[in-house]
Amino acid sequence: MGMPRVLKDMMLFNEGLAYQGEAKTVTLPTLSRAMEEYRGAGMSGTVSMDMGMEAMELSFTCGGPMRQVLRQWGTPTVDGVYVRFAGNYQRDDTGDIDHVEVIVRGRHSEIDMGDQETGEASDFSVTMALAYYKLVWNGRVELEIDPLNMIESVNGIDRLAERRGLLGVY
Repeated sequence: MGMPRVLKDMMLFNEGLAYQGEAKTVTLPTLSRAMEEYRGAGMSGTVSMDMGMEAMELSFTCGGPMRQVLRQWGTPTVDGVYVRFAGNYQRDDTGDIDHVEVIVRGRHSEIDMGDQETGEASDFSVTMALAYYKLVWNGRVELEIDPLNMIESVNGIDRLAERRGLLGVY
């Protein structure tokens, strides 16, 4: 028998400040690759060529306005804001808990203050354009993507190391 891992607890940190009781939802980055169809002579069909990664983003929603986020608006560097998601995922069949962390660096591309209504909780939504992504599962780095430094590590293997080396970039 198998049961899915269910998020039981989470925390969001912005530059180390915990959003305890304030963060409501986090949408972790979707990893996608730019694919280009190709069909050459003698091929019976098309294949998709990998052209590299697509841009990544992370978004989160808080219950009400967040001054710290507003003060980060217009950060001049592509990796100027550090955000960390920590989540505990538990399986109901075994009780096992997996701790997952997602660490990102980027800058806010959109801040939505939401509808403001007296006596009602409002949502404060933020979208970040990312320049760095790392996923750590139970203390082990599973993915690390750093486009600025041409690093793409999956399961401990940097898939761009040879290409960097051939270019003389270390």
